[in-house]
This record gives sequence, C-alpha cells and structure tokens, in this order.
Amino acid sequence: MRPYRDYNPHTSRDNHLLSVKELRDYCLHMPLSFREALNGAMSASGLSMRKLAEKAGVSYEQLKKINQGKTQSTNAEDALRIAAALGISLESFMAGEFEGTPTIAIAGKVGAGASVPVFDAYAKGDGPQVACPPGLSPSGVVAVEVEGDSMEPVYSAGDLLFYSRNGHDSVPSDVIGHRCVCEDEEGMGWVKQVKAGDEPGLFHLISLNPGANNIWNTRLKWAARVRLHWPSDLAKRL
Repeated sequence: MRPYRDYNPHTSRDNHLLSVKELRDYCLHMPLSFREALNGAMSASGLSMRKLAEKAGVSYEQLKKINQGKTQSTNAEDALRIAAALGISLESFMAGEFEGTPTIAIAGKVGAGASVPVFDAYAKGDGPQVACPPGLSPSGVVAVEVEGDSMEPVYSAGDLLFYSRNGHDSVPSDVIGHRCVCEDEEGMGWVKQVKAGDEPGLFHLISLNPGANNIWNTRLKWAARVRLHWPSDLAKRL
C-alpha cells in the first residue's frame, strides 16, 4: 500500500510512515469518531464544512454524508488531509485537540409569539460565530438567537439557545414534553414546549409565556431539545 508521503510530518507516528490500512485502524481506535472530530474541527476553526473541504482538498459531498449519518465509514485519508490543512497532527485531530477558542455557529433567530423565519446552519456553519460556553462541547451544536419579548420571563431578546440535531429532519420521541427549537412546514422557527398532537405526525406547541398563543395540531420538519440557555450579556459573539 502506498504510504502518504505527501503529508509528512502529519503522517508520521512513532518515526514511521503510516500505510492506508494503518491509518484506518488508527482512526478507528481513537476516542472520537471521524464525524465528531470533523464537527470539532469546524467549530474550532470557524470554517464551514464546504470551506474546510476546499482548504483540505477533500470531497464536500462525502463529508456531508458522514456528518448527516448517511454513511458510517471512517475516511482516514480525509482525516489526514484535514489535520494537515489545520496545521495539526492526525493524533490531535482524532482526539479533538484543536488550537484556539472553540466556537459555535449561530443558525438564525427564533420567536415564540411571532413567526420568525429560521435559517438552519447545522450542516453549513456559515453564519456568525459565538464562543463556546464553558462546559459545553461544540461538536454538533448550533445556537439560535431569541427575537422579541414573547418568551419572557423564561428567555429574553438577544439570548442564545444551544441545541444539537441528529442530522436528519425528524421529531425524536425524546423531545415530547420538553422545551425545543423547532421548525414548522412553512419554515418558521419557534421555541416551544412540544407535545404530541391529536393524530400521529401532529404536534401541539405550547408557549413559554402564558400570554402568548399556543399552536395546535401542526406538522414539524424537525425539533431539538434546548441544551443550554445563554443570556445575551454573557454571549461573546465573534
């Protein structure tokens, strides 16, 4: 098998060059999956998936499939190229050890009492960035900004809500009964408590503010539980 001499010294481990098989075996035994390492690299570098693919000279479509869970294969060659593009070793890339301040993409804005178009940057990361809050892993996480005062006193305008999705458009069963970021069929973004509707595939969206309107028996493209609420005065936008 051809050793990857083009990427020395990042291909070097224990003073010898790694073959393709050794690279794949090595990646499989690292603490992070390729998908997790990829998301960590995007968050730490502030690069979108497309820009990172261009910088590393790898296939954007292949990275997208891996990130969306459509393929489980570990692409050791891509891991090597991305690590080299970031100026770090393969070990650091697969261990999630990136230099600089980790960042999270702000996907768009959401409201509670008024319809707000949502721009979902989960697979893009092209939006503005915010410093990752302490104690929260940036891997696979995005944020949305609260717009308007219809979610007070729970959330205020300008606050950031962090959530993660499984890469597919769906409403997992574990979101029922919880505060969620969600998108309806018309592309409007909301932060509501999601409850099961009167029929399969329909959902009730309960407002956090008692004075705001609830939405009954609506269809959703996706919903994700809020993992962290970060007040606007604490958020460090980059």
